Amino acid sequence: MNAREPQLPDDDQAADPAAPVAPNKRDLIAGLEKGLAVIEAFDQDRPRLTISEVAARCSLTRAAARRYLITLEYLGYVNSDRKMYALTPKVLRMGQSYMHSARLPRIVQPELHKLAYALKEASSAGVLDGNDVICIAATSAGRVVSSTLQPGTRVPAYCTANGRVLLSALPQAEVDTWIARQTLEPLTPNTVTLPERLRLEIARTRSQGYATVDQELELGLRTISVPLKNHRGEVLAAMNVSVHAARVTMDQLVEGSLPALLHAQASLRTVL
Repeated sequence: MNAREPQLPDDDQAADPAAPVAPNKRDLIAGLEKGLAVIEAFDQDRPRLTISEVAARCSLTRAAARRYLITLEYLGYVNSDRKMYALTPKVLRMGQSYMHSARLPRIVQPELHKLAYALKEASSAGVLDGNDVICIAATSAGRVVSSTLQPGTRVPAYCTANGRVLLSALPQAEVDTWIARQTLEPLTPNTVTLPERLRLEIARTRSQGYATVDQELELGLRTISVPLKNHRGEVLAAMNVSVHAARVTMDQLVEGSLPALLHAQASLRTVL
């Protein structure tokens, strides 16, 4: 993941008081930004990296990448085996800090628990982070449907119900830009991989107020999702119910789960 230079506000941003304003460069700590970029350079596909690979992924010189890795190793966030570096479990403290302190997961979790145990199915909530959805709260109600349904996991937004709900809340121009930069890989034979078809699925989600996905992320996994909105109507997250395809048809999923999801959605809107 490349470290990004902060963008100064343009004239349109200055004219619009509601638009987010980027901070001045002098107020940013470049070392912290680059250090976090080094941590983010490691992922599922690249769990172990050399200094040169970190430098390339973070747009750093090799010497700078080496210093960041040495510092992170001294602090306990990475370890090394000869020329290869990898993250240590200490990195999980960052995610735990969010889970323990953030308001959204703490508010959503009890409602997920009630929903999952009423339906006897798994339920989770997630937020959009770049190309992915990050799970911020989940409960299985005793149903082990997928390993992705647990706090902290990341899944592609394009082939998940939570992802399409969150994308449907964006202005169409942002959706088009988001789709244009995706690599729509066929994770299963059911995965939507055509940009125009994905655009239609997102538009359908926006129109009907919920999304359904039939075994696009994993074979056997069917999901229905609704947006979680605050009292101003802003979408803060998405909440789903997931079932195994061998037990529940898509029609049964919608008929059995959508009313409960909408009830939970209404209950949470008053407190978000």
